[in-house]
Amino acid sequence: MRPLLLAGAALLLPFSIHGQSGSPSEAIALERQGKLEESVQAWLAVTQRDPQDAAAFASLGLVLAKQRKYAEAVPAYERALALNPALPNIELDLGLAEFKQEHFQQAIPPFRAALTADPGNVQARTLLGLSYYAVKLFAESADSLAVALRADPQNVELGRALARSCLLAKKYSCALTTAHHILDQSPDSVAAHELNGEALDGLGRTSEAIVEFQRASQLAPQEPELNFGLGYLYWRSHDYDQATKAFERELSIDPKNSQAVLYLGDIAVKRGDFDAALPLLHHALELRNSLRLAYLDLGTIFIQQKRYPDAVTALRAAENLDPTQSDAHYRLARLYRDMGNQSASDEEFEAVRQVQKQKQEGTDLAMKMAATASPIKP
Repeated sequence: MRPLLLAGAALLLPFSIHGQSGSPSEAIALERQGKLEESVQAWLAVTQRDPQDAAAFASLGLVLAKQRKYAEAVPAYERALALNPALPNIELDLGLAEFKQEHFQQAIPPFRAALTADPGNVQARTLLGLSYYAVKLFAESADSLAVALRADPQNVELGRALARSCLLAKKYSCALTTAHHILDQSPDSVAAHELNGEALDGLGRTSEAIVEFQRASQLAPQEPELNFGLGYLYWRSHDYDQATKAFERELSIDPKNSQAVLYLGDIAVKRGDFDAALPLLHHALELRNSLRLAYLDLGTIFIQQKRYPDAVTALRAAENLDPTQSDAHYRLARLYRDMGNQSASDEEFEAVRQVQKQKQEGTDLAMKMAATASPIKP
């Protein structure tokens, strides 16, 4: 079935020849002259005359890729691969064309095949690692990028990508080692201090993590996210005064940082200042409507204000965003009991009992900062 599909895909290529006689030497000459469209037409003529010419299809794919016509290059590469899997670099070229289109899942098999053919290919190893990262296979990404960094130890960007993968795979020792490697080369690297702080936080060394984030924010006081990370660590340490200052600094840099707004609202809830908390929580949800803690805090406020239907709605939203967290289930169970709905209360208490080994809200700084820290650069 696959050869048939590939043959069909090749037929989708634009076979308009525009009068070109079409020979390999002509196609190569046109490419060297920078006449890429004419070269494409010449290669198309070659493949039309000989549909079994694997090298011609591979060359066609390369010229299309030079034009950044990656969607057209892919079927040309696939046809070449089907005709002759032993063509040099064909798997790598196919993977790169998929990667450039941000088709990261599709890029993984050809990159893996390229590494089977040439285990020392650092480019394929790096691109495979970044593709794994993009599809959230962080452990696999870390393993692949670690090998690539050993082959290219001076590549700071590669080191940052590896450290980020290690963090998200919860391989904190790996992240720490990699961050130190970057700092050895570049002691004032803001990103390395940030990564070092996240790794230390993951290892439970929060006070040391705070020092690293302080250093990073001193080096780059206007860098987005740094003050949020620092504030978050203070929040985790229950130092709400310092956390408030850091979140406010973050908002002076990025007024749309939804998490900084959220945690300012949460601090107001913890202090019992519901009048200050409500507008902050609502604003945070306007910026991003998937903030579980915002709904949880709103539920807490509405219960205190005896706005029970609103509390149910808010806590249900928190539950739906992450059913594996026990706190929303527990608060709903008590709320339903107070409302006289014993059957609903029993269901929620049963849900609490079923939740095992729950991750508490706000324990993973790396995950909270990951959304703005992707190393993928097609």
